[in-house]
Amino acid sequence: MQVLSIEVSKCADEVYKYIEIELRQLKNDNIDYTLDKIKNDGHESILCKVQEDKSQAKGTKQVYKALVLNVSNALADYIIRCYEERLIRRIVNTNYCYFSQTDRKEILRESLSIVKNEDKSFLNTLLQIRRRNIIVKSLMEYFESSNTIILDGFINFRLKEYMKDLEEIVEKAVDNFLMEREYREFIRLLKYFVDIQEPKYENVHIIANNHGTYTLLDDRKEEITNECIKEYLNEISENEINYDDLLVSSLITLAPKKITIHNISHFRNKELLETIRNIFYNSVNICKGCSLCNIDSENDVNEIYNLYRSEKLEVPKNIF
Repeated sequence: MQVLSIEVSKCADEVYKYIEIELRQLKNDNIDYTLDKIKNDGHESILCKVQEDKSQAKGTKQVYKALVLNVSNALADYIIRCYEERLIRRIVNTNYCYFSQTDRKEILRESLSIVKNEDKSFLNTLLQIRRRNIIVKSLMEYFESSNTIILDGFINFRLKEYMKDLEEIVEKAVDNFLMEREYREFIRLLKYFVDIQEPKYENVHIIANNHGTYTLLDDRKEEITNECIKEYLNEISENEINYDDLLVSSLITLAPKKITIHNISHFRNKELLETIRNIFYNSVNICKGCSLCNIDSENDVNEIYNLYRSEKLEVPKNIF
């Protein structure tokens, strides 16, 4: 009889179920095993036993290896399901204790979102598989030299590579949190600039063109794109021009009471669209279809090219 003993301080029933489910594979391979729970000094141990085949030493070795593999898979699933959140919480509270409690909660939420792959990222899926494989490999290596494991001690002291992966996830979550906080502060500041200005127009129309450019019209539906560009050509050099920023800056300067976006399907930069919505909030309307949505603005683009040439500037590849 060959035995694996897994000592747990709590949740023995749950660990037992994970192992029981995984060991069913041994039945399919015609391997007889028994699974028991015993109590000892306030702890519980789960005993996994397989029968030795003394007539075939090689067969016995393979049977034990199959037991170790299945138990390792079961324990890996249990650790991920029942310990991972606890370990991440400990990393957040220990390594980032200088953040406020509210901020740490947000960092924890972002960390768990990455770990659980809530956005269904292919990369995060691969990393999930990697973390599980790290745990399985560590368990199997441990069982090569011992048939008894104290689960809490193993998690705390023998899973350094796994813990390093979790620490990197929390570090990424902190970066995301700081970037999001900076973005919110940036939006708050831009909203403040809009609020303190007197609106220059009642309504500004943004027409997204199919070649990635934009045309601005005032509330009388007269073109004002060139006017916005002229203003900024005097303030920045050609190498510093960022056309997404230019659109946002133009809208903030114009501070319209209402913004109507046409040809939303041609709006290539979705983050820019979200920024405009965040700054102007309820003032942004998406046109579902009108005469402006069908305008071919190639003539407007030609006028903008001519404007750059008249200012003796190099015409950029993607003009605003």
